[in-house]
Order: sequence, then structure tokens, then C-alpha cells
Amino acid sequence: MSDRPHWESEGHDWPNRAASRFVETARIRWHVQVMGSGPVMLLIHGTGAATHSWRDLAPVLAEHFTIVMPDLPGHGFTTGRPAGGLSMPAMARALGELLQTLDLHPAIIVGHSAGAAIALRMVLDGIAAPRAVVGLGAALLPFPGLASRLFPTLARLLFVNPFAPLIFSRIARTPGEVGRFLPRSTGSRIDALGIDLYGRLFATPAQCSGAITMMADWDLEGLRRDLPRIRVPMLLVHGAGDTAVAASNAHEAARMIDGARVVELPGLGHLAHEEQPHDVAAIIADFARDREIIGKDEPCPRNITA
Repeated sequence: MSDRPHWESEGHDWPNRAASRFVETARIRWHVQVMGSGPVMLLIHGTGAATHSWRDLAPVLAEHFTIVMPDLPGHGFTTGRPAGGLSMPAMARALGELLQTLDLHPAIIVGHSAGAAIALRMVLDGIAAPRAVVGLGAALLPFPGLASRLFPTLARLLFVNPFAPLIFSRIARTPGEVGRFLPRSTGSRIDALGIDLYGRLFATPAQCSGAITMMADWDLEGLRRDLPRIRVPMLLVHGAGDTAVAASNAHEAARMIDGARVVELPGLGHLAHEEQPHDVAAIIADFARDREIIGKDEPCPRNITA
């Protein structure tokens, strides 16, 4: 097993592989998938994930949008690190450089978990000017109570321990461990392919290191202070059974963002977009219609069979 995922091995049958390309910016070689036609939609995955997280959602949305979905630095098949490491502002700037290189300008940004925080950082820092933002299981606020102090400290302790990624990757290679871990940590039950893809990534120390490094330098207090400055229309879609980020966080964040709305999905968890991709696609498309990003006569994705 290599220290990082390789396109020829872990990615040999990667979902939507035909849409994949590798794009060079100043410090990063990006793995990015582009598909569909219409207004540009940027999909930003969360900590520890990669483009596979969008494997079923993206093709449905591609009926209406030009979908752009990169592996974030430190994740998946993207290599290299932006100036400033894997902090939220650095990730936002790096994505801006990628979009400039691709000459694509998103009309709407959809971010899952920490990806939603990056999306809002892009807006706040003037890196992107979408007409709408959607957060799926959005992690926008610090953990409540004592966890708000313990979690960043633990992540930093793991970050300075060079053996931590090796330990976590070995655990991920234990048969059945990823399949047990995902439902406990997310409240979601995804298909066997999804479990296998997460397992492939987390079996490599580089993926574990990327996730730990990202968590160690994540400034949600700063984002919380800036949320009232958001002026772009915002929709927060949250699984009611999310055990990673409580649905109450979405409602709290929405109260801080003028005009933001929350849609709760009963029976779904943190990976709701992987559990019910057609339903989530329909919600996103309806929001895009409301913002006149796509036409009112566009067919509903819920009617598109998998």
C-alpha cells in the first residue's frame, strides 16, 4: 500500500472517471472532474472525502449545470499544498486559482460539511461571486461546549505526531472497520461502493494526514463572526439524524445569515447526499430555479432515474 492514493491503483475504477482531468496551478496538481452543461456549479467535498462523495449526485445535477468538482489539497488524487497550508482561507484561495485556470465562474456553490465553510470563505474574501450557496450538512459553527476547545487541540496533537496518519491508515485497512465507523460517526448508511471508496482513501497515510492537517488549522470561530456579513442567498440542507454536525447547528447558522433557509431531511445523516442523491439534487435544483439560475421549465431531477 502506497503512502497516498494513486490514480492507477486506488483510482482505476473511480466513479465518473471519464470526467476526470489533472490541472496544474502554482503549487498544486489538482484532480478535478467536469461534466454537464449549463450554469457552472462548484461542488466542494468535506474533510476526509474526495470527488467520490458526489458520485451519484453530480450526474443528476449535470442535467442542468456544468459541474466542477475537485479533490481538495491533501485529499484524494490532488497533490501539493497551497501557501498557508490547509487552513480555510488557504483552501479558498487555492480553489480560486483553480477556477481561474479553468476559466470557470460558478453561479452556485454547493459545499458539504467543511466544504460549505470553504464556500462561504470564498464569498467573504471576494474569491467567488456566486448567485447562491448550498450547504449540505454544513459545518459552519464551532463544536458546542467543551468540545469546541478539545477538538482543535486534539487535532493539533495528532498533527504534530508523525505516526498518527500511519496508525489511522492501518485501522482503516482492518476488514469491516470503515463500514462500522461511517454509520457511527455520520448517522448515514451508504452503499457498499461508497464504503469501499472511503476505505481505499483512508488506507493511505496521506489521506489521513490531509484530514488531520485540515482539522488542526480550522478557524470556525472566525467564520462564525463573519456569518452576518453573508449577503448571498443561502440554503442549508441537513440530515435530521446527522451525528457529525447536529441539525440544530444549521438552524443556528441560518439565524445569523440574512434570509438563509434550512431544509431538514428525516431519516438521513451527515452523508445525506450519498444516501438520497436524487432527492438532494431536486432540492438544489428547486433552489436554483427560485434564484433564476436555471429556468422554471427545467425538469425536476427527482424524475431522472439512476
